[in-house]
Amino acid sequence: MTQYVKIPKERIGVIIGPKGETKKFIEEKTACQLEIESDSGKIDVTCEDDPLKEFRILETLKAIGRGFSPEKALEILEDDMLMLEVIDLSDVASTPKELQRIKGRIIGRNGRTRELAESLINVKISVYGKTVSILGYPEQNTIIRTAVKMLLDGATHGAVYKFLEKKHQELLHSQLDSIDFY
Repeated sequence: MTQYVKIPKERIGVIIGPKGETKKFIEEKTACQLEIESDSGKIDVTCEDDPLKEFRILETLKAIGRGFSPEKALEILEDDMLMLEVIDLSDVASTPKELQRIKGRIIGRNGRTRELAESLINVKISVYGKTVSILGYPEQNTIIRTAVKMLLDGATHGAVYKFLEKKHQELLHSQLDSIDFY
């Protein structure tokens, strides 16, 4: 069965990689075929007998299309629980200037807000085009989605940092609670 995904044309080169190495690596790793139409941004994915693998490759390609490096995006193929979530900012920003302001709030001065969110919640975040994309486990993605919504709703960075630190502690406690000490 063949599925396809469309990604921004300027990201096609990243999927192909230097001398086609990234595309070849994905094909060899997954035993699937990628057919790339550079002019339209359409990528056909064909996997024999494995629809789940096909879905995971589509998610990986979407992640690269949304600004993640191939190295980060390829983690989707390694871990079935890792999820890509894309938040569309075009609903919130009505002008290009407003979009820039919102993206700036999410990234923070010198990338501080994004870096803090990534390190505290252990996710990867990409702000690209009109989207914010999150690569993490479902519980982590929910936390980041809430933090992004707080920023979009006008919360101060301090309030968002406090929220993230509280959630970081909760995640640590839940991880400790799940460990059996015999």
